[in-house]
Amino acid sequence: MVVDSNLQNPDSPNDSSTSYRVLIGVCTLNEVDNIETMVTRLRAAIPTADILVVDDRSTDGTSQKVEAMVNQDDQVALIIRQDRGLGGAIRHAMQAAVDGGYDFFLNLDGDLSHDPDQLSALLRRATSAPTVDVVIGSRYVDGGSITGWPLRRRMMSRMVNKFATLCLRLPVKDCSGSMRCYRVSTLKRMGLETLRSNGYAVLEEILVRLNRDGAAMAEVPITFTDRTMGESKLTIREAARSTGQMLAMALKRETN
Repeated sequence: MVVDSNLQNPDSPNDSSTSYRVLIGVCTLNEVDNIETMVTRLRAAIPTADILVVDDRSTDGTSQKVEAMVNQDDQVALIIRQDRGLGGAIRHAMQAAVDGGYDFFLNLDGDLSHDPDQLSALLRRATSAPTVDVVIGSRYVDGGSITGWPLRRRMMSRMVNKFATLCLRLPVKDCSGSMRCYRVSTLKRMGLETLRSNGYAVLEEILVRLNRDGAAMAEVPITFTDRTMGESKLTIREAARSTGQMLAMALKRETN
């Protein structure tokens, strides 16, 4: 369900001061406590960007709050999906960027764990380097950090990223973070319809596919702060499923 169709017109002006058209995608599931602040801060951080919220049938009023913002701001749009899953939601947002004729697609978590003010650094890196296809907001390069996580969770995240880097042969240090800036032409060539992961493993799958296609990647340091409102959607079951999918990707790579 598309609540606003402004983003579907590739000829509509996005920025009077630059030729780049930018779409920011925010995937939500029960983020009513965070979404208004998120959209407000994104509009302040990159005023010329369009914002697309992809909501997976939230039951807490998230979509209704976004609808109110859509009615007041023609640079904000909402899609309500019938299915659930981060992978499907990100694909949906990316496809909107492709169909809308955007130059860059930016993505970040909808719970304010990613600082919207840092998103512009990713866009600047991408626009200043025409050969870079994806810029990753990285917790694990020099200058990057995590606040609010206990030691156990930090260690688990480090191990997952080390595994992905080594077994999937990815040339980056942060493979599981969603704060990224993609060149839309690269996403179009990749073929979004061929992505298979419906959960969190889609973040690694996208990098695997881009790396296989010869895409150039860069990382810029960010600070990741654990959410202060709402509940995490990453369950033990989803973590196990994502790990299994990464193992399958690694095995497939070795046999190809």
